[in-house]
Amino acid sequence: MSDDVTPLDLLKPSNYGDMDVANARMSICHKCPSFTKIKTCKECGCFMLAKTRLKDATCPLGKW
Repeated sequence: MSDDVTPLDLLKPSNYGDMDVANARMSICHKCPSFTKIKTCKECGCFMLAKTRLKDATCPLGKW
């Protein structure tokens, strides 16, 4: 699937992935210079606490 997830994807429980994967993704994001203090990504504009939970989401920089 593409990295074009939308906020509507958060409404379907079937779109959520494993929390271990989400935590690993957030760990990567925290080290990225594109990660902001308000936990958004400068590249895609997403709120990363939500995006990292979506199983089909990808990092716009290819980090996860």
